[in-house]
This record gives sequence, C-alpha cells and structure tokens, in this order.
Amino acid sequence: MIPTAEPAQGNHRATYREVLAEPRFRLLFSTRAVAITAGSLRITTFSVLVFATTGSALLSALAFGIGFLPQLFGSLLLGSLADRLPPRALIAGGYALECAAALLLALVRMPIAASLGVVALVALATPVFGGASSRLVAQWLKGDAYVLGRSLNNIASSGAQLFGLALGGAVVAVLGPHRALAVSAALYLGCALAVRIRLPRLEPGEFGGTPGSARGDGGAVRASLHGAGLLLRGHTVRRLMLAQWLPPAFVAGAEGLIVAYAGGRHFASGWYAVLMGCLPVGMLVGDLLVGRLLRPPTRERLVVPLIALTGLPLVGFATEPGVAVSSCLLLLCGFGLAYGLGLQRPFLDALPQDGQGQAFGLLGSGSMTLQGLGPACFGSVAAGVGTGGAIALAGGAAVLTAGWILTWHPPTSPAPVPNHSTG
Repeated sequence: MIPTAEPAQGNHRATYREVLAEPRFRLLFSTRAVAITAGSLRITTFSVLVFATTGSALLSALAFGIGFLPQLFGSLLLGSLADRLPPRALIAGGYALECAAALLLALVRMPIAASLGVVALVALATPVFGGASSRLVAQWLKGDAYVLGRSLNNIASSGAQLFGLALGGAVVAVLGPHRALAVSAALYLGCALAVRIRLPRLEPGEFGGTPGSARGDGGAVRASLHGAGLLLRGHTVRRLMLAQWLPPAFVAGAEGLIVAYAGGRHFASGWYAVLMGCLPVGMLVGDLLVGRLLRPPTRERLVVPLIALTGLPLVGFATEPGVAVSSCLLLLCGFGLAYGLGLQRPFLDALPQDGQGQAFGLLGSGSMTLQGLGPACFGSVAAGVGTGGAIALAGGAAVLTAGWILTWHPPTSPAPVPNHSTG
C-alpha cells in the first residue's frame, strides 16, 4: 500500500487555477515548457545532423540519447549543489549553459565525438538546476497544490515534447540543422533571462543544506555522494523512487520498439509517428483527468491499478495487433502513467527537509537514465522474441512492479522520515 497523508490534509482538492495563481510557479512552469521545447528541437536536430554527417544509425541514436544517460552520474556527483547554491543563479545558469551548448553545436564544426561530449557534459549538470527548480516548487506550493503543480509540469512536458519534435522537423526543413540549433539556443537564452530578471532572489536562510552530516562539510562531490547515500538507504524514499523509475523505464523500452514493430507489420508509411504520438496524448489526458477530478486519497489508492493499466495494454502486443488496436493500447498505456500523481505527496513527506533539491534531482536523473537504458534492453530482447513479444514483456514487467507495490505495508505513523542532519 502507498503511505498516505493524514485525513486533515488529504481531503482538500486544489485546482489548476489555484496553482497558476502563484506567480513564481507560473514563471518556472512557463520557462520549463519553453526549455523542453528547445531541448526537443535541439535533440532532434542534433540527431539529424549527426546522421547527415556520418550516415550511421548507431551514432544518430547515440546523439538522440546522449543527453539522458549521464544525468544519474551528475546527480550522484553534483546533486548537493541544488541545496547549497542560490536557486535563481542555478536555474538561470543552467539555461544559459544549455544555450551555450546549442550555440556551440550550431556555430563550431567539431568532430562527432567532441559534439557528443559537449551534450554529455551539459547533461551532467542538468540534475542540479532541475533539482533546484523542483525544490522551489515544493517550497511554494503546499498540499494538493503541489501535486497539481507536478501534474501541470507533466502536461507541459508532454505537450512541449510533441511541439518540439514537430517544430524540429519544420525548422530543419526550412532553415537547415545549424540554424535550427541556433533557434534552440535563442529559446534557452530567453528562459535564462526570464528567470534571472523575474525570479526573486532568496535570502541565504531560505536555501542551503544537504541531507545528513554532509551539509557544509567538504567538497560538492563528497557532499553529493554522502547525501545520495543517505537518501537511497532510506527504505521509504528508495522504494518510492523505484516506483517512479521502473514503469516509465519499461514503457520507454516498449516505445523504442514502435518503429520496428510498425515496419515489421508493414504498416503504411507514417503510421509509426501516429503510434508514437499516442503515448504522450494518453499521458496528457490521464494527468488532466486524474489530477483535476480525483481527490488526493483516491489518487493514492489508485497507484497500483494505474500502474497495472500502464503494463496490461502492452501485454496485448503479444498478439501483434493492427494499427487501430495498437493505437488504443498505447493510449491506455499513456493514461496509466498518471499513477505518478498518487506518489507525489508520500514522496515529498518522506524527504528530509534539508535535502529536497538533491532528492528531486536524483529522482529526475534516475528516471531519465533508466528510460535511456530501457530501449537498449528490450531492443536486445526483441532480437530473440520479436518486437511484439518484447513490447509484451515490457508490459509484463510493469504489471510485476504493480504487484510489488501492492505488497507494501503502510507505516504505523504517517510522519515523514526523520531529518538526519545531526549525523
């Protein structure tokens, strides 16, 4: 069972209007949506550029995923900075770093290995400014408003990714890949300036600290490793992280096989893009309905059924359905990913107060890294059982995760994990 908040906190249902009325959240929300659009544009364009230069499908795929895989290492080595440095400088600096990387790729002709290295280095820092932003959202939005804030971020993420991918194709066709990368850089620069100008500067007492005795002790790497160790050794935090990491990783593994599945089933040209769009559309609908219509305790009770809904439609691919049925199955799978909303409050309650930035950075980077590994793992499986069978196995793994969560027992007290800052 998912540990839930106390009834006094659990019955109030916030609204999206309430959440968007907070001007600081609105700023972070809007700049994040623009940055995700810029990131999708950069990723797609860079992948196209690498393929046009090398003709290698492997290097093109590596260019697409190189921005995800290093994030977990960045969180482990640098994650404590999300709690130790002023968040406005971190967030604005992160967008400025993304801008510089996109501009470098646009203007400087580098060897492919050097270009991949630039993107990987930026990915190492991503969890730091991402964690700082998430920490501010948790600080400014309370109770169910925080959950709906996360829901809005999920919706913006799905919509911005779709828009960024579509924009990437159009901009590359009109301007070419190098100028398209410059457009991406301009979008990042706009985000950096907006945060630097409009986000209020916090006083030193309003930020700072890492979990455990690492706070203020030694360098950033030592503090980050120590803080990550404390977080992952906490039973509740660790399993809540795994619950948020595993189903999306399995879904990503299935998603990575959609193009091959459509080709193997000889679907008409272009249908693979429709199938790939069904997952984010399902996610958008799921987040809107679950976030807006259900009360907090109901969302938390539906975590296991929604994870099962994420996996069971994918199991249906074992029968190798046609386009229409495949589309419906993928829409249902995407809808099930709204289960994450039911984990937001328990996860926030379980975090030590002085390590939230690092925890959010670790949560996001771990999820991105596993989603990067998922397609490789299930792609290897597809060589033996076929694409339909591999997608079905990914769905079965998600259903097993739901069964594992069902075995959880609620804690004797709803109080959060104690703060270990005294060592």
